[in-house]
Amino acid sequence: MNQTARIISTYTADVSGVCSALFELGGMSVIHDASGCNSTYNTHDEPRWYDYDSMVFLSGISEMEAIMGDDEKLIQDIISATEQLSPKFVAIAGTPIPMMIGTDFKAIASVIEKQTGIPAFGLATNGMHTYVQGISIALEALAKKFVINPVEKTKNLSVNLLGVTPLDFSINNSVQHMREILENNQIQVISCWSMGDNLEQLQLAPSASLNLVVSYAGLSVAEYLKTKFNMPYLIARPYGKKFTSEIIQEIKNFSNIKNPVLFQENRLQNAKMITIGEGVSSGSLAKALELETGKAVKSVIATEFEQAMLAHDDSIARDESELIPILKQAEIIIADPLYQPICPKSAKFIPLGHEGFSGRIYHDIMPDMTDSLDWILNQL
Repeated sequence: MNQTARIISTYTADVSGVCSALFELGGMSVIHDASGCNSTYNTHDEPRWYDYDSMVFLSGISEMEAIMGDDEKLIQDIISATEQLSPKFVAIAGTPIPMMIGTDFKAIASVIEKQTGIPAFGLATNGMHTYVQGISIALEALAKKFVINPVEKTKNLSVNLLGVTPLDFSINNSVQHMREILENNQIQVISCWSMGDNLEQLQLAPSASLNLVVSYAGLSVAEYLKTKFNMPYLIARPYGKKFTSEIIQEIKNFSNIKNPVLFQENRLQNAKMITIGEGVSSGSLAKALELETGKAVKSVIATEFEQAMLAHDDSIARDESELIPILKQAEIIIADPLYQPICPKSAKFIPLGHEGFSGRIYHDIMPDMTDSLDWILNQL
């Protein structure tokens, strides 16, 4: 049966992706739902919950409100909360119930913005897509609301990191490590969308020389910044010494970009080693492993992704019925431990926890592989 998870877990939903993308920026995120989505987000999807203050709320829509479509109560509740909390913006995200009753999130956001003077945007998520889509639409909406004016370019080579949340990068120092490596190579990091920087820092994004899209969730904002400010972008996540060095060289030669998808070029074929995960992370890890080992590695992408960005052997497999036939041919599989039950027993399984798939279960053993793949190489 397609689109059904009988054995393995499912990826974090789009509504949690919205909250994760906006968590550190001083805004108020409202999940329009009856009950449950907020606790799912803070207990499974958000490792920063107990260490950071953030305004993430649930609307608590009742059965009668859902039947009668009482948007006015939602609007007044949000307005009342803004009077007490003074957020920098308001984001309203949806779940299955608002989807079924046809809630107009953009209209609700427009009313709130007019009545409060606080920037607001409505995001018609529905819980049926992965966190990748939620982060993507949240970052694009944020950019369109706050990054609208040109900023003087930096004199030195500089980048923005796009698509960074703990759902892909965890909290294991990998984000800080990535920034340090770039800056040690004379590449200034202007802003990180959206982990480690505030809203004011993100507004300086147009001053950068180019954008580095480190997860597929950052591609939509990269395309907006390219259209609005003519900013080029590269797509890759730093993994291992060789691939990270290659990314740095491509950044330094950004004026001659031929193919922005850095993990797509010169890939080997007929792979017996497979990585599973988010598109940019999985593709970048496969490319990095090929550079380190000289052996072909196939990337299998289980979240939203573009077919045109795949390397020759790579594939998109969104559910068990698609994954199982692919995995039968593998000799080595690198994936979140919750994938192991559908992997062939004949294949060597190397566990690589992913916060967006297994939540906090394996958080303490998620490695930082920004400039070293020893975690995997030592297990091959």
